[in-house]
Amino acid sequence: MSNRLVIWLVVSAVLTLAGCASAPTPAPAPAPAGTDHSSRYTITQDRAPTGNFDASGLSDAVPVYQAPVRAGNKSTYTVWGKQYSVLKSNDGYVASGTASWYGEKFHGHKTSNGETFDMYQMSAAHKSLRIPGYARVTNLDNDHSVIVRVNDRGPFHGDRLIDLSYAAAKKLGYQSRGTARVKVESITVKPNGSMFVAGQPFALDGQLPAQKAASTDNANAAKGEQGTGGGLFVQLGSFSSHNPAKKLQNRAKNVLSNPVRVRSVDTASGRFHRVQVGPFQDEGSARKTQNLLETKGFSQSIVLTDSN
Repeated sequence: MSNRLVIWLVVSAVLTLAGCASAPTPAPAPAPAGTDHSSRYTITQDRAPTGNFDASGLSDAVPVYQAPVRAGNKSTYTVWGKQYSVLKSNDGYVASGTASWYGEKFHGHKTSNGETFDMYQMSAAHKSLRIPGYARVTNLDNDHSVIVRVNDRGPFHGDRLIDLSYAAAKKLGYQSRGTARVKVESITVKPNGSMFVAGQPFALDGQLPAQKAASTDNANAAKGEQGTGGGLFVQLGSFSSHNPAKKLQNRAKNVLSNPVRVRSVDTASGRFHRVQVGPFQDEGSARKTQNLLETKGFSQSIVLTDSN
């Protein structure tokens, strides 16, 4: 083989390789909202939070009226090759099926309508309900019910009907099993404050949300006048033993000027010692302190009322 032929073959090979290297590589398709395979998640497999999270004192979501929004409500969307539709209205929706839960993997990430998922709050993901919305979810095995704020899309695994936050699943008693048979009933609130569950008139504790809020404000004001506290607390943790609660209380006192208490409460699951900061007379103040605590490493706090 002549030297000229060898040189020509080498040059041809180099040009071919250069052409492959410069060819544009297709960008990966963005992960659909509500799916669990996006690279933005640092945890591969979802899991429950560490420690003994006590959900017994966590209040249900309180339904309120909100004008329809576009975020997260695209009429049809496709996930993993399957097409889904969003309801024009949640009025009258009732369905039974399998509920699962999602937790630490998605904690702190954006939901389908741009809110931040908090596994310690009462929220849920649904494939077709308009978001944000509300639903009453009942565990058909023990008849326990919770009210959740629906602000995400999913679940897209098998025939599962709804994904609840870890806290909501724990309140329903199925967090250790992973799934449960549930009934889901939509809760809608009209501009005048009237509330309906599955199309039927409904009220929280016999009162409409506005009436309930007014009653709570009046009760808290009365407590304040009597010097007995009241308002909201930021709960940092709940323990079956008093010693770790005391340690957490001391740790919080080192970074806050707010009062920090250990409140012992008897529940159906036994006695728990709750570490709580407060009281706060409005939610804005409580949330501001909760955000400050998160920057200091207190990542599992919840906001609850004094009665919880």
